[in-house]
Amino acid sequence: MEFIKESLLFTGEDSPMANLMLAVMRAFAEFERTLIRERQREGIALAKQRGAYKGRKKTLTPDRAADLVQRAGSSVPKALLAREYGISRVTVYQYLRHAKLE
Repeated sequence: MEFIKESLLFTGEDSPMANLMLAVMRAFAEFERTLIRERQREGIALAKQRGAYKGRKKTLTPDRAADLVQRAGSSVPKALLAREYGISRVTVYQYLRHAKLE
């Protein structure tokens, strides 16, 4: 394994120094990634407070979603419902799951 930017070369030999260097680099990379995720979560929370982060617009209107749930309850196949409403089967199941929570 070769790290060009750092000018390091690991030949695959199981030397203690190579293992130490890889462990240190892995720890720093993990630490940096954790900091990035934390800043991202903070930014999203602030955007939600301002109302700028609303998520994706719903595909179906509340009336059509209620109709979908009612039809699914009367044993209409989910794949058929997905085709008729122009959504994926996964989205059908999300609407059904959401309806059960309410």
